Amino acid sequence: MKNFTLLTIAATLILFISSCKSGGNLDEGTAEDVISAHLKTNPAYESTKVNIGEIKFRSKNDQLELQKYKALEEKGLVEMKLQNQKKKFLSKDSVYFYLVTLTDKAKPYILKHDTHSATVRAINYVLDEEKPITLINGDSKIARVTVSLKKEMTDFSIFFKDKNVGSNFITKTYKLKRKKELGWILVGG
Repeated sequence: MKNFTLLTIAATLILFISSCKSGGNLDEGTAEDVISAHLKTNPAYESTKVNIGEIKFRSKNDQLELQKYKALEEKGLVEMKLQNQKKKFLSKDSVYFYLVTLTDKAKPYILKHDTHSATVRAINYVLDEEKPITLINGDSKIARVTVSLKKEMTDFSIFFKDKNVGSNFITKTYKLKRKKELGWILVGG
């Protein structure tokens, strides 16, 4: 009976010590929650510049650029008012002067703007739910986590020149640290 009680106490003590130690280790669910919260407060994105104000379009050379602005106008993100139209003498080419302004619907995309251009979000990066999180060097205090962020194109992505056309996602490594009072927090990315 005495051996049984001693064995039970020893087993309980070992179980308690091992559960305390593993409680500090980072699991994939916790890492995903920390990184998702970080991406909500500090979104990852790529930006591009869009010309606004008075813009000159040539009917031949700038047709593609004009179509991009017209597409944004159809979605209600910009307003375009024809200011002037000039036809070159003995030429099929015409020059159009439009006044392009951003609308209230475009506000969530605007990062900064002045009288002649606006910097807007072209691509948002969100956590890819289908691709797993990879834990690297996870211990009880510091861990590195590699995640896959998929590209979500915005309406302004038609102006973006993507250098990474080979995939629709990027991988990023974040550093997480365990604080006694706060739990796991992101300290570097």
